[in-house]
Amino acid sequence: MHSRIRLVAKTSFSARLLSSSASTDTLKKILRNNSVPSLLQQRVDSGHPVTLSELRFISKRLIRSNRHDLALQMMEWMETRKDVNFSAHDASLKLELIIKAHGLKQAEEYFEQLQSSVSAARSAYLPLLRGYVKGRLVQEAEALMEKLNLLGFLVTPHPFNEMMKLYEATRQYEKVVMVIGLMKRNKIPRNVLSYNLWMNACCEASGVGAVESVYKEMVGDRSVEVGWSSLCSLGNVYVKVGFVEKAKLVLESAEKKLNRSNRLGYFFLITMYASLGDKEGVVRLWEGSKSVSGRVTCANYICVLSSLVKLGDLAEAERVFEEWEENCCNYDVRVSNVLLGAYTRNGLIREAESLHNRVLERGGSPNYKTWEILMEGWVKCQSMEKAIDAMHRAFELMKGCHWRPSQRIVLAIAEYFEKEEKIEEANIYVRDLHRLGLASLPLYRLLLRMHEHVRRPASHIYEMMKLDNIRIG
Repeated sequence: MHSRIRLVAKTSFSARLLSSSASTDTLKKILRNNSVPSLLQQRVDSGHPVTLSELRFISKRLIRSNRHDLALQMMEWMETRKDVNFSAHDASLKLELIIKAHGLKQAEEYFEQLQSSVSAARSAYLPLLRGYVKGRLVQEAEALMEKLNLLGFLVTPHPFNEMMKLYEATRQYEKVVMVIGLMKRNKIPRNVLSYNLWMNACCEASGVGAVESVYKEMVGDRSVEVGWSSLCSLGNVYVKVGFVEKAKLVLESAEKKLNRSNRLGYFFLITMYASLGDKEGVVRLWEGSKSVSGRVTCANYICVLSSLVKLGDLAEAERVFEEWEENCCNYDVRVSNVLLGAYTRNGLIREAESLHNRVLERGGSPNYKTWEILMEGWVKCQSMEKAIDAMHRAFELMKGCHWRPSQRIVLAIAEYFEKEEKIEEANIYVRDLHRLGLASLPLYRLLLRMHEHVRRPASHIYEMMKLDNIRIG
């Protein structure tokens, strides 16, 4: 008998609980075995029902866990099953996963296959366009827009907004205005994002007067509602050109339009008040954000701490940090790093060391940024042995991130070795930097000087230089 996916339209509460448990169990097996098709087929062949909602639940959880490769396997398995209604939305999600797992070339090939189905192609073009925008691939994005126009898909503001994002990212502000003109000619409605992007581009290309004209047009457009985001866009323009009083008036209007069920707008405004040097505005919005239901996130704390540090109010920043410490479930060092950086930049190295020890006691795990901040502070106060230890600890973390130490700090440590005539330590240090692809001509010259000073052979240095394709003179 041919095994089938059992699609269940309605289920009892107890059945849904069992289904959820089975889905979680299947998800754990997939993550453990790094395989989707064989596990799902085994479950189907053993007579256990697999619902479409379960498959989508598992794929969402895989995406949330950044296992795009496994989520893609899931979508591919669903697509090959004759008894699964693989929807246009599923095709769009699959294309998105192809971009994340394999890149744009394979995504383009899949999109070409989808064009035999109008609904699937219409649903999937936006992820492909967003991929081009993220990669700043102007020619590819423009070619896709031409194709979409021929297919009759350009009927909403979304693809036009993506093109405006791309032109702003590539500093082609005049093309943003051209996109708006095209939308008007083709009677494509503008939405809030369209107007916000248009205002930003006008600020760069034409100045404040043009921005104010766009804003007036937006106010007169009955199809859109002027909310806090548009007022923030206008306020940001005023901040850039130094119209402080106008900026404050606009931000006050934005405050009145904040969504009382979402904190996002509060933190946009907190950042803008910090740019204006308005501590009262920062604190007012921070306290107001607490009235919104839901947990205040680490990102929220990072935003307000960064704003207070920018304003130079370390005492208030410390108070907010202590509040976070009292309420946090997991000790996220990204929060403590904000205060740590403020201490080192202000020469408060004892306070920085005390905070660092406190973080370790609370179970925090220092990341590359933590060590970078401490390195900067220790080099500044000439606690070089501590800086060297921090550099080596940062080296251990470099495999999992794209961080690279500044050449200034790298050379400061090397110069310390030269000054103290620590040639063995200098050799180990330069070998580590060579292995990590961080060596430079000034660094090699310094090490050669040290070897020449004590009349030691330097053939190993020249060998590293050759491998790094670095030449003297």
